Amino acid sequence: MTDTDELEEIREQKREELQQQTQRTPAPGEPIHVESGEHFEEVLGEYDVVLVDFYADWCGPCQMLEPVVEEIAAETDAAVAKVDVDAHQQLAAQYGVRGVPTVVLAVDGETAEQLTGVREKSHYVSLIERYSA
Repeated sequence: MTDTDELEEIREQKREELQQQTQRTPAPGEPIHVESGEHFEEVLGEYDVVLVDFYADWCGPCQMLEPVVEEIAAETDAAVAKVDVDAHQQLAAQYGVRGVPTVVLAVDGETAEQLTGVREKSHYVSLIERYSA
């Protein structure tokens, strides 16, 4: 094998690696209901940008936020995950959730922003756009 052949082989290998890195899983058009801590980690690992809604069924503001979160899931490139804090207390504690609703924006599996309370839809969308590439 000549030096030219080796260089071409290395180039082809690098091209394939780059293509794999840029092929992201498209976000689903509806919220993902987190079933466990492991499931949550899978969601964070699978999508580049994840808007996480920590909520409780008994929470009035959470109920107000629910249609907004559903619209965001349908209209943006971010994945949206919903975590019931009563069913997943350990997960809520791990993310420092002290009140509901708490919205966490995770980018590449790491927390980039965390907000407690309800905001306008445009606020969440602008956060997603700021971190989406």
